[in-house]
Amino acid sequence: MTILADHTDPAIALMESHAAHNYSPLPVVAASAEGAWITDVDGRRYLDCLAAYSAVNFGHRHPEIIATAHAQLDTVTLVSRAFHSDRLGPFCAALADLCGKDMVLPMNSGAEAVESGLKVARKWGSDVKGVPDGRANIIVADNNFHGRTISIVSFSSDPVARAGFGPFTPGFRSVPFGDTAAIAQAIDGDTVAVLLEPIQGEAGIIVPPDDYLPAVRALCTERNVLMIADEIQSGLARTGYTFACDHWGVVPDVYLLGKALGGGVVPLSAVVADRAVLGVLHPGEHGSTFGGNPLAAAIGSTVVGLLARNEFQVRSANLGGYLHERLRALIGCGVVAVRGLGLWAGVDIDPAVATGKHVSLRLAERGVLVKDTQDWTLRFAPPLVITTDEIDYLVNQFAEVLREAHT
Repeated sequence: MTILADHTDPAIALMESHAAHNYSPLPVVAASAEGAWITDVDGRRYLDCLAAYSAVNFGHRHPEIIATAHAQLDTVTLVSRAFHSDRLGPFCAALADLCGKDMVLPMNSGAEAVESGLKVARKWGSDVKGVPDGRANIIVADNNFHGRTISIVSFSSDPVARAGFGPFTPGFRSVPFGDTAAIAQAIDGDTVAVLLEPIQGEAGIIVPPDDYLPAVRALCTERNVLMIADEIQSGLARTGYTFACDHWGVVPDVYLLGKALGGGVVPLSAVVADRAVLGVLHPGEHGSTFGGNPLAAAIGSTVVGLLARNEFQVRSANLGGYLHERLRALIGCGVVAVRGLGLWAGVDIDPAVATGKHVSLRLAERGVLVKDTQDWTLRFAPPLVITTDEIDYLVNQFAEVLREAHT
């Protein structure tokens, strides 16, 4: 078996010495990538089954996205929002149309989109709903993951994300995921929004009951509360539809988008909503120097164009069915559960066999890159350009790792 790069590798040694230790990466040093494959500094290839947490949905260096980036680099990359660029308007119009909404607030990282969505919800509550200043509350779900800024970890239930980072931002109420009655009980006259991941990613790819999101949608409408869907990981064709909410025929008031919106090339995120919601923002109340920059906007327009063709949604649905079928066949052979939709799967490892970290390391030695979460769960989220042969390769390698762990 090939031995992975160890900490004597110069690139890893430099990172360990000079980069803050806020991640615990696999000991693989990427040097190049294309499609669903990453090549390390020694020329060894790995099947990427993480896709940068869904940021590389369209594959590494998708030719249309890269062509757009090269062309835009030859014109203009950044002018800030102090004046207009010829790329921003078309991008916002195309993304709004894809979402069936009126307006777009472009930002950079996913966490920025979430923070921006929280601000918009509070401003909407003040200006439209009439909630007294400083009294707005937002309902979230237990075991959520929306980022790691101070306000976001303030309503996280992950002790690792919270410990030592207080005091926390007030104004949030957390209830069990999948429990509409708990949301109904938590809502009061000062509630401005319910913020949810349609499918919880970091928690282990947790799919809610089929009646959950439709019931939340009806409840928010009835109680005059914004429904905010964090589709940063679950959206943009990952689950077989453009948005995970589409599985249940649900349209939220606000979409939070990111990751794959930047095509795996640049950070690009967005808050997308109707004018009645995003129209509450006025000059000076919110901003970002890089948000909506010409390079990101050009790439975002190309991404929206790819999604408008519906090819990736169909591909994710079809290949996702095949991936889940193959993974479910391993239940009882070191796997205890398989969850997810489309090309997104959470696989629970039998604790008597191995930890998720152990399995991810062994898979990397076999040329398959995945990452663990919640100790015993592996997340499979390959680029949507993966093939059936490559799915066979990853599942066969996974089966071998489980077999070895049994012996």
